[in-house]
Amino acid sequence: MNFAKKSFDIFEEATKAYHVTDNVDTPCPNPYPEGSVEHTLFEKNWIDVVQWHLEDIIRDPQIDPVAALELKRRIDRSNQVRTDMVEQLDTYFLDKYAGVEPLSEAKINTESPAWALDRLSILAVKIYHMLAEVNRPDASAEHVARCQAKLNVLLEQRADLIAAIDDLLADIETGHKYMKVYRQMKMYNDPSTNPVLYGAQKR
Repeated sequence: MNFAKKSFDIFEEATKAYHVTDNVDTPCPNPYPEGSVEHTLFEKNWIDVVQWHLEDIIRDPQIDPVAALELKRRIDRSNQVRTDMVEQLDTYFLDKYAGVEPLSEAKINTESPAWALDRLSILAVKIYHMLAEVNRPDASAEHVARCQAKLNVLLEQRADLIAAIDDLLADIETGHKYMKVYRQMKMYNDPSTNPVLYGAQKR
């Protein structure tokens, strides 16, 4: 099974597609059929790479405070969409392996396949930007050396994470592990569970 490698290739494709314009407001040019898992993977990485750049922008020491507040709220919305998309991917895996009967000795994993893929997507963005630092024409030799060392670690992590995700999926498919998904239930985005929000409704 090479699902994780295929996923990383799509993440890498989306990251490169973003940098064609390098603009956080560019619409996602998803090349995959809507409703396919490939479409979800591409859009998931697009959200991650846009958010990466939003996090860069908000750290500008000269940013206007009003603009920073709006940007922070945009990042919060992006985080919620990101969580929703991870859960959408987990639903895909739950449906895919619904007919698998776990073995009596089957164990649960510490994280679901989709949350592991979430880490792989962010890793694709990190690798792209660390490679850009290695190739930066105005960087010092010391900077390049530091970034190359970090890039080497990221590439090793990529290989390990791809192997681990594919091993997990194989174990689920053969019944050696089973899936159990806990939805995030983020309370601060919910007007009924965030005291600041439901308190404001009473004022």
